[in-house]
Amino acid sequence: MANRKKLKTTINSICSDVFAECVAFSLYGRNAHEDNVEALLESIVKIRKDYISRISHPEPGLSKKVYYDKLANDFAEQISEIIDHISNLS
Repeated sequence: MANRKKLKTTINSICSDVFAECVAFSLYGRNAHEDNVEALLESIVKIRKDYISRISHPEPGLSKKVYYDKLANDFAEQISEIIDHISNLS
């Protein structure tokens, strides 16, 4: 990644988009269970908070490139799982 600020902006943007999709699905989707929707919304907020804090405090011992590449890949995997859960809410 180019810099921390850009990475934080990207994570915030993706999380807000996924959050909005989840809310929209709960409002306009068929038979969305409120408990499942609330759990997904909470997990999106937790993921955002976790990854933003991990950007600010990298692990010692790893090179920055390896650390941030791993961080980006882990984030992408978790967001993909959340999107799969959103699509399976009905």
